[in-house]
Amino acid sequence: MAVTIEELYRNYGILADAKDNLKQHKDAYQAILDGVKGGPKEKRLAAQFIPKFFSSFPELADSAINAQLDLCEDEDVSIRRQAIKELPRFAAGENIVRVADILTQLLQTDDSAEFNQVNTALLSIFKMDAKGTLGGLFSQILQGEDIVRERAIKFLSTKLKGLPEDVMTKEVEDYIFTETKKVLEDVTGEEFVLLMRVVSGLRALQTVSGRQQLVELVVEQAFLEQALNPADPDTVDRLMQCTRQALPLFSKNVHSTRFLTYFCDHVLPNLSSLTSPVAELDIQLEVLKLLAEMSPFCGDMDKLETNLTMLFEKLLEFMPLPPVEEGENGENASGEEPKLQFSYVECLLYSFHQLGKKLPDFLIDKINAERLKDFKIRLQYFARGLQVYIRQLRVALQGKTGDALKTEENKMKVVALKITNNINVLIKDLFHNPPSYKSTVTLSWKPVQKAEAVGQKRPSGEEMGAGSAMNKQISPLPRRDARQIYNPPSGKYSATIGNFTHENRGGFRGGRGRGFGGRGNRSRGRIY
Repeated sequence: MAVTIEELYRNYGILADAKDNLKQHKDAYQAILDGVKGGPKEKRLAAQFIPKFFSSFPELADSAINAQLDLCEDEDVSIRRQAIKELPRFAAGENIVRVADILTQLLQTDDSAEFNQVNTALLSIFKMDAKGTLGGLFSQILQGEDIVRERAIKFLSTKLKGLPEDVMTKEVEDYIFTETKKVLEDVTGEEFVLLMRVVSGLRALQTVSGRQQLVELVVEQAFLEQALNPADPDTVDRLMQCTRQALPLFSKNVHSTRFLTYFCDHVLPNLSSLTSPVAELDIQLEVLKLLAEMSPFCGDMDKLETNLTMLFEKLLEFMPLPPVEEGENGENASGEEPKLQFSYVECLLYSFHQLGKKLPDFLIDKINAERLKDFKIRLQYFARGLQVYIRQLRVALQGKTGDALKTEENKMKVVALKITNNINVLIKDLFHNPPSYKSTVTLSWKPVQKAEAVGQKRPSGEEMGAGSAMNKQISPLPRRDARQIYNPPSGKYSATIGNFTHENRGGFRGGRGRGFGGRGNRSRGRIY
């Protein structure tokens, strides 16, 4: 026979009045546990009464927790929320891991209010015993259903950073790092990004040695010891994801050498045959952007001359010779001018310029005179096209301020001006005799800051060029993967300049299914 409301209140009164003699009234507590078999009102009362006296009856601990779990799975959402709200009161001693495990599984709910209640409860027990709570979370990440794993990882990536230092102790952070390394043995691309966000935010890893540990973690995921298969989009995507995660970690003390070497050995030789899981993505440009961003942080490189030669050869591919003028008036008989691919050249020229600092005599002693002459002819021709394009852009942007610069077309023109100014500065350096590597530029897709990050110099006035006043007024760049194409103004070089494409890249591109390691489905049902 089900327990009634009156019986629940009566047994509650017995226990409340018993004070120091609580243990003598085990039957009264058992009657309250039986309240989970009653109607909605009885269940709501039981959800509140069971945790209140839980600690006084250790012999009924399993029965009490199971009774509360039944309420957490009730069809009535209000009963579930009440039961979940009270779950942290069970989280004492050895029960903390079990309660954390239970709450982690409850993250799979589709009810937003209930989901928020679970998050609140998890944060509550986190402050009681962070390591024990993490034990429950990582248990489900490693063994739970995919939906539970996904939401548990997202919980860690969004909630940990807000916890105070007295909760996130060094011992707790060391535990997170150790457990995360276990999870990273079998992850998807999206999971990898989220988990790197978790460990990158740990205070204990903000030192040089800590950041080096994080780079090592990424290196393990990147498979840098294996040759790249450019025809496999997942392999290419893995490398790009890992490189993006490593980029913020690089500095003058934490070097990008292994990634740079791999790009020169395996990526640049296969640049034209790279494939991407995102059909509309300019994979070659994205790869070259990563290369450029890494290049300032290169340490001692074993094959520096070989890698500079590879960069030099690849740069030549995108810097055409001037057309042969065969017409009577000196015009190109074919009627076509070579296409100048500014975005590609900015990346390659910047990378070459950065590595060239380490071997400044490369263009003098390592390249024969004929090839150097050919290179300078290409530079000169490219510089001519640059000057025309820069003039056209300045005319188009002249007098525009505020909202006028926020239109999509004008934002693209501003970025195009940054690209051409950058290339212009770098070409001037290489035209010096001997070639110079002293100028600094800020890559066109990177925000211009008053003080650059560690290892970077403050942008010079020269690199900003005449467009510096405009650059300060640039609106936030378009979201990632929003391809935008800018057609330059008509004129002599209009056909040669071609389309300017800019992509604001970053993060994981979803919708591809399982990527890193292809985790199998671990659906296991309730495992409380």
